[in-house]
Amino acid sequence: MAASTMKLTLFLLPLFFTFSLIISSHHPLDPLTPSEFKKVRTIVKKSYPSGLKHNLTFQYIGLDEPDKPVLQSWLSSKTKSNPPPRRAFVIARLHKETHELVVDLSNRYIISDKVYGGNDGYPMLTNDEQTAASALPFSYQPFLDSVKKRELNLSDVVCATLTVGWFGEEHSRRAIKILSFYKEGTANVYMRPLEGVSLLVDLDEMKIVEYYDRSRLPMPKAEGTEYRLSKQKPPFGPPLNGFVIEQPNGPGFKIDGHQISWANWDFHLGFDVRAGPIISMASIYDLEKATYRQVLYRAFVSELFVPYMDPTEEWYYKTFFDAGEYGFGQLAMPLEPLTDCPANAEFLDAYYAGEDGTPVKISNAFCIFEQQSGSVMWRHSEYAIHGELITEARPELSLIVRMVATVGNYDYILDWEFKPSGSIKIAVGLTGILEVKAADYTHTSQIKEDAYGTLLADYTIGVYHDHFLTYYLDLDVDGEANSFVKNNLVTKRVTDKNSPRKSYWTVESETAKTESDAKIQLGLKASELVVVNPNKKTKPGNSIGYRLIPGSISKALLNDDDYPQIRGAFTNYNVWVTPYNKSEKWAGGLYADRSHGEETLATWSLRNREIENKDIVLWYTVGFHHVPCQEDFPIMPTLSGGFELRPTNFFESNPVLKTKPPSSKHVNSTNQP
Repeated sequence: MAASTMKLTLFLLPLFFTFSLIISSHHPLDPLTPSEFKKVRTIVKKSYPSGLKHNLTFQYIGLDEPDKPVLQSWLSSKTKSNPPPRRAFVIARLHKETHELVVDLSNRYIISDKVYGGNDGYPMLTNDEQTAASALPFSYQPFLDSVKKRELNLSDVVCATLTVGWFGEEHSRRAIKILSFYKEGTANVYMRPLEGVSLLVDLDEMKIVEYYDRSRLPMPKAEGTEYRLSKQKPPFGPPLNGFVIEQPNGPGFKIDGHQISWANWDFHLGFDVRAGPIISMASIYDLEKATYRQVLYRAFVSELFVPYMDPTEEWYYKTFFDAGEYGFGQLAMPLEPLTDCPANAEFLDAYYAGEDGTPVKISNAFCIFEQQSGSVMWRHSEYAIHGELITEARPELSLIVRMVATVGNYDYILDWEFKPSGSIKIAVGLTGILEVKAADYTHTSQIKEDAYGTLLADYTIGVYHDHFLTYYLDLDVDGEANSFVKNNLVTKRVTDKNSPRKSYWTVESETAKTESDAKIQLGLKASELVVVNPNKKTKPGNSIGYRLIPGSISKALLNDDDYPQIRGAFTNYNVWVTPYNKSEKWAGGLYADRSHGEETLATWSLRNREIENKDIVLWYTVGFHHVPCQEDFPIMPTLSGGFELRPTNFFESNPVLKTKPPSSKHVNSTNQP
């Protein structure tokens, strides 16, 4: 069989930097370090010495970022002396109460301790308490009886934790559901649910408070569900030709602590146990002005809402808030070289605090790499000049920052892609395992009622569901004072009788003055959405701006009065704009678990604050309506979506006009057997 290998050598563009890793002092937006987590743990435990060894738990420890004006003032100072105070924000549980603490790390004391007195939800779950809860069924006799009754091996039973949502009831306990799966014959446990068996665990008491065994449905078979290569049997698919990326001078980017420089970009990469990757202080070098210009102050995934569409007893509560309930950062997976990331990738570790406050390391949490995907940055062939054919082109190179979070059955691939043209492309890939339910069916002809999903295999239904990722995007376009402009494309009737045309379209600009003006359901009218700096103009007089280019558009389909949608009302619109407020970070509220939807992006914006020529935050929701299909079984090929932030009259002209193409050497070889 013939095999070929393509060797691609990339040389550096003029503004590229040679990669180096430098240990430097803290940037004010750097994530907390392992030593700082230990310091927080010590300070808090010393402050509450009586009896707290047994029931004090840390649900969240993260950077209490400096107020934006304070940080901007420090950044603009020449000496960079007296940096903003280094502080941690802590959410702890004590005696069934939620404490919000701000800890001064420099002076080693608690600045504030507020007991959360609201009823709008509970803090993010920890991995430790979920592990403890999932072990409880194995010493619970009714559960053991159910396993025995089904003639299953207890050693092959796996338990998983699921949040329970809120459906109008009064509740006074933190609780999660425990569901069970069977791993006999396969590692794909999610394809073999013990349908109808569920337990409810009180997390503060760490005990089972409810138990149900309602169903006797046949368990889906293990056959055909295995996804590990070592377990596959012939025939195999055709091999894919490999290729090698060579960078003899090393990567073209520089890492200094958490600061990353590449080509004409400079930005800060942070990490949070809830949000995962945080991109901050992104600026781009303007060749004509010979200076870096502000683009993006801070951006991250604020919330991920995943409601399933089965209203039956065993499924109705499956309406997950994956960031606020489980934590994207907490579930970041170590990335595998050559599979998750290409050979030219560099890797960074991340840390978060466990339930007892001790640091937990995630090796290779991020990969950073340059990509030449074969796309074209710009090109033109000119053949109108007699006797000449002029072709000028530049290949597209970009820098990608990647993290993967595995939230139970689903894997989310989070990419931030920076382009020399000034664009930032934000992408999410969905892969992993579908959430399925057992059923009596082996053929669609047997289905007489709404199955709420697709029959994928014998006794296996993939349930319909949504994925809504809401991004927090604090754009500072060439400065903090920005406005949100809707450039509506409006059809006009031609009234000039000298023209044979009957119609044309033109742009009518509308500047949003308040939050209500900026709420948009995309797809209802043709428009371009731009964040502009109204205080600065280009030479021809256009407002400097960055445009939001949406990807595929999906709107929420649940009724507004449905309880999951009340909690997830931030998905009622694809676009929101709010004035900057440090406390307004989480679209689903600070306490998403069992929340009532009382403190969300949708409720904040009811104040209808002024947003014209202000420091504003753009919120954008990427949506997927997922109708499972057989190609998604037994493991799902990646489904991708996203959006782009693109300069619009930001530069005076094409910013990559003078970019030199990289020198490339292509070597093809064919080996005969």
